[in-house]
Amino acid sequence: MIETHSFVSRHIGPRPEDVDSMLAALDLDSLDSLVDATVPTQIRTSRPLSEEIIGPGLSEHEVLAELRELASANQVFKSYIGIGYHGSHTPPVILRNLLEDPRWYTPYTPYQAEVAQGRLEALLNFQTMVIDLTGMEIANASLLDEGTAAAEAMGMCAAIKGVGEGMAFFVAEDCHPTTIAVVQSRAEPLGIEVIVGRHQDFRFERPVIGALIQFPATDGVIYDYSEFTRRAHESGALVVVAADILSLALLKPPGAWGADIVVGNTQRFGVPMGYGGPHAAYLAARDEHKRLIPGRIVGVSRDSEGRQAVRLALQTREQHIRREKATSNICTAQVLLANTAGMYAVYHGPEGIREIAQHAHQMARLLDHGLRELGFETGKQPYFDTLRIPLGRPASDILERAKARRINLRQLDASTLCVSTDETTTESDICELLCILHGSERELPGIDNEIAFPQQLVRTSPFLTHPVFNSVRSETEMLRYLNKLQSRDLSLAESMTPLGSCTMKLNATAEMIPVTWPEFGQLHPFAPLDQTQGYAKLIQRLEAMLAEITGFDAISLQPNAGSQGEYAGLLVIRRYHEDRGENRRDVCLIPHSAHGTNPATAHMAGMRIVVVKTDESGNVDVDDLRTKAEEYSENLAALMITYPSTHGVFEEGIREICDVVHQFGGLVYMDGANMNAQVGLCRPGEFGPDVCHLNLHKTFCIPHGGGGPGMGPIGVKTHLAPFLPRHPIIPTGGEKGIGAISSAPWGSPSILPISYAYIRMMGARGLKRATKIAILNANYVAKRLDPHFPVLYKGSKGFVAHECIVDVRPVKNSSGVEVEDVAKRLMDYGFHAPTVSFPVAGTLMIEPTESESKEELDRFCDAMIAIRGEIAEIEEGRSHRRNNALKNAPHTAAAVTDSEWDRPYTREQAAFPTAWTREWKYWPPVARIDAVYGERNLVCACPSIEAYES
Repeated sequence: MIETHSFVSRHIGPRPEDVDSMLAALDLDSLDSLVDATVPTQIRTSRPLSEEIIGPGLSEHEVLAELRELASANQVFKSYIGIGYHGSHTPPVILRNLLEDPRWYTPYTPYQAEVAQGRLEALLNFQTMVIDLTGMEIANASLLDEGTAAAEAMGMCAAIKGVGEGMAFFVAEDCHPTTIAVVQSRAEPLGIEVIVGRHQDFRFERPVIGALIQFPATDGVIYDYSEFTRRAHESGALVVVAADILSLALLKPPGAWGADIVVGNTQRFGVPMGYGGPHAAYLAARDEHKRLIPGRIVGVSRDSEGRQAVRLALQTREQHIRREKATSNICTAQVLLANTAGMYAVYHGPEGIREIAQHAHQMARLLDHGLRELGFETGKQPYFDTLRIPLGRPASDILERAKARRINLRQLDASTLCVSTDETTTESDICELLCILHGSERELPGIDNEIAFPQQLVRTSPFLTHPVFNSVRSETEMLRYLNKLQSRDLSLAESMTPLGSCTMKLNATAEMIPVTWPEFGQLHPFAPLDQTQGYAKLIQRLEAMLAEITGFDAISLQPNAGSQGEYAGLLVIRRYHEDRGENRRDVCLIPHSAHGTNPATAHMAGMRIVVVKTDESGNVDVDDLRTKAEEYSENLAALMITYPSTHGVFEEGIREICDVVHQFGGLVYMDGANMNAQVGLCRPGEFGPDVCHLNLHKTFCIPHGGGGPGMGPIGVKTHLAPFLPRHPIIPTGGEKGIGAISSAPWGSPSILPISYAYIRMMGARGLKRATKIAILNANYVAKRLDPHFPVLYKGSKGFVAHECIVDVRPVKNSSGVEVEDVAKRLMDYGFHAPTVSFPVAGTLMIEPTESESKEELDRFCDAMIAIRGEIAEIEEGRSHRRNNALKNAPHTAAAVTDSEWDRPYTREQAAFPTAWTREWKYWPPVARIDAVYGERNLVCACPSIEAYES
């Protein structure tokens, strides 16, 4: 029995009496009867979740105290390590009103742009900031981290050059070691040879598709790459620059000296280091390459009333459209962190960003001059904020002095150190560093405030010239700007977001609070392990809990998105076959119904895709699977399968499916996006899959952040544990592990306390109950909607899993109404639409989750039923076929209050279709957006002020 005052009762929406009422509507007498009717007995676990590992369920106060104890075991030293991670001050107004605000961190990816105008504008700011600082022509709306951004750029080079065997990619040896490692991991399965060497010596005598250089280099040196770039272009190679974005406020931008693609990390724009993540990476390119840019791009369009509006442009759902031909499997971005970085630029403006860059540079200059007065040989080459310090003797005594003062320095080799300064570095910090490096107290030298770069490297072009970066300075203005933008979005703070396959459940405040604690947020990812024992314990416990929940034997938390988890899982399978001398195994079987990232991932893992048929119920056609597994038995590497299925049903043949693949030498990768229907009831590790990724940003309560961050760890059986991903700096993974797939060893550690807190507060029994209620809520919605919008797929006993697909196609011929019209009309009712036209075109996939109350479920169902009534009026001729409330949805306040109203339905029908909307109204800020106009007139940066005026 769940206590009414427990966290479980707060997380789960329906009250006990509501549960009884909903079960009665389904003609069932208990939740156990529902589970018997939905979850096949052959996959049900015989072992309940261990309370010894999971716990009995803590209160909010108890889990916060437990996390405080873990946090206190971390030692927050002052880190001058660099390698792409730096101390940064998050402006409090942005910290409280964006990063910690549920109206910013709970929305979904902005696929329904009309109700996402706030964060889309914020992302447009981010893109504009990146374009301005890099000197490029187009940028995306963020990637996962700098290493994966560089790897994506390499993939772009391969796609642009269109070459086959013998592809090679040059990487300068003074790139960040993490970036080199991730690029090497990505290149190997694609058959791309990575040549690591000195850029000064590389003469492009052999063909390469591209070259990656670091600006400034990992040891801080600023090189003039103009000659290198000229040689690269003459040979036909593209030039990719990994650039420190803050340095570009002072340094000549890569776009001005010929770069084709520029990548990097925006962490130092107000985002805590967080022991490695999450942070928003960026990728900018020349306009001619825009259709090959991975991830999402925000573009400007207009709505049906002629207003300017913002939407996702170009390859918004690239994986679904291009599948195995996609250039990337990126699905989750880092929207919340991109918005933080973009707002940092808005708040500081060009003058402020330049001052921050100058401060970091001047602190490095102070250190340099002080060291030279002491006889050190430093500063022989230009630098921005990172100083290479040759000692001429072992560094051990200096490192010990630094440790005694709670300071971390970077050691390049036995007798060379590196020190990176940042906006948090003070003059007293420099005095302390000089003392550590010399062994006695020192005073600061006197220096001028000049920029110490060669003239040809100095930036002379303006940046952040748009009014948005020049009009918001006071905290009052910033607060109002943030509030204005968030009011244009529809988040979980307003109403349920019933997106199928996305699990938009409660992100409890208690789970979110520890994320920005200094002990979690301010640790450098490469701090010595004896300083990060709190994280070590949290990671160890979380891995044990996830292993217990899933039935797998080992967990890797390195994948920092679901797409990365897919990729890691397939690379682990690939390495397993290679280790057994079966390199020939490269065929991946994928059901026709699979999520688009599956074939894109298999392609990136160097596998050949063979599609398996699905039957009329949406299940894998086992006969076709067997035929193809046998046909490709000599080369079969893997099967990728989503469970429960993409159609929202528990396939009863899952054990047989796994057995067939194993019979012919393959392994099974399970997409764990739908684990919310399994926790506590069944364990994938017990019924056949060899590896499975988990979406912590779905099942385990990390919020979607408006489109990111995410976490996609993988669980594996014992035979795959030796192949889990490693890391070039921090030891982790298996002894035969694949290379790094993320820049940080544990992906995005600062958001792991969210999932940890959720599991600990729910406890073993609470997690199981949550799963049962998720299944109950989905079946209750399906039951109510089925007479109006038929539920497309059901299990053998007539029930669905945790989500259902309702069919809108039957009304198209009779009324002209399409699924998009229903999606837009739901906005007038105060709801975000369910998932549109996936996995079946013309349908809506609905997942209510366990967090929504019966009252909210009924409100949503009532809205859907009312919309069906509006469709009936069209079918019966009582409403116009083309000029009706659905075709004209959503309705803005401007339209409804206009002095002229020429529509054949009332203003009240348009804007206030229910009693609830009269009590509280969310007004869509724009009318329906013209997607075609936006594609034909692509604008991916903030428009000029003249455009706003027009």
